[in-house]
Amino acid sequence: MTEDASADRALQGEGLPVDPAATLRIAILDRDSGFLQVLDKRLERIGWERRVLASSVSPQTIVPMRLSAVIVDLAVLGPACWEWLERLCGELPELPVVVCTGSSTVAQRVRGLRLGADDWLTKPCHPEELIARVEAVVRRRRRLESPQDSMPILAGEVEIHRDQYQAFVNSVSIDLTRREFELIELLAGSGGRVLEREFIYQRLWGYSMVRGDRSVDVFVRKLRQKLERVSPSWRYIHTHFGIGYRFAAEPVDGLSTVAELAALAVLSTPGEELDLART
Repeated sequence: MTEDASADRALQGEGLPVDPAATLRIAILDRDSGFLQVLDKRLERIGWERRVLASSVSPQTIVPMRLSAVIVDLAVLGPACWEWLERLCGELPELPVVVCTGSSTVAQRVRGLRLGADDWLTKPCHPEELIARVEAVVRRRRRLESPQDSMPILAGEVEIHRDQYQAFVNSVSIDLTRREFELIELLAGSGGRVLEREFIYQRLWGYSMVRGDRSVDVFVRKLRQKLERVSPSWRYIHTHFGIGYRFAAEPVDGLSTVAELAALAVLSTPGEELDLART
């Protein structure tokens, strides 16, 4: 076997085990069918989840995809590419972005990197180099993450483990759907701030809430019921009438007076009555 052939075989990762912990979820904004076909075969071999986007999508559409990184060919976006790139990097600063596009000038590459792209690769390129660059930017981002990001959120009797997509009470996992977990993670990670319904909806569903939509209230009610069932001595989700919800662990004993219960009833959302019997 020649030296070049050996090198290419090494690039293809033949005989190398795939580390499950290294599996990433990426979106590829590209229309180059030949390039996508070659890249897809390699990504399938290493077990990465991928989604191909043929046109620009709003950053808020990308949020619920829970991506590890985005690969974008700016040629797909045309003259609007700079505005789109700036918006994506501005609204999702934690999301690694790798530009993989055709020939470009130094000024264009500098502009893209200054707008927030983490790396820039020029086509034609070897898929292994692109994969390695994605791995590198994801690795750098993870090093920069605060150690608190990987620590469980503790509130009352609840432990929320973001890396496991699970919440526990007394070491027993709470039976939460994916959407319910995303909701408790969002609320509990807000530092006690009140989150507006529109904000919650946009973060969880990925697009603007239609007037009159009660999806957020429905999921909050289901989550609240599950929390009260496994941790009856604590109240976690608090309603702010006309605004949204706040997450804070408060013992039920601290809400024992009639006046306090009445105040909570006032804060209940329309159509969502406070069950005084459970207090």
